[in-house]
Amino acid sequence: MPSSVIKAAYYRPDEAVLDILFTTGRRYLYHDVPLDEAERFAAASSKGRYFNARIRERYAFTEVAGAGT
Repeated sequence: MPSSVIKAAYYRPDEAVLDILFTTGRRYLYHDVPLDEAERFAAASSKGRYFNARIRERYAFTEVAGAGT
């Protein structure tokens, strides 16, 4: 997954959670993300652009403490 802002992303379908690790080392869990949205994100040619347009302001999230350390 080449991206200048997103290092890795994993989808947990049983929890509908999109787990994103940013290149800064910060990690966030985005909740109640539908499978089709996660699939579109995974297929996007620009993960950062898709994230900013379709995920960042639309889904509740929690930051995983200590992920950047």
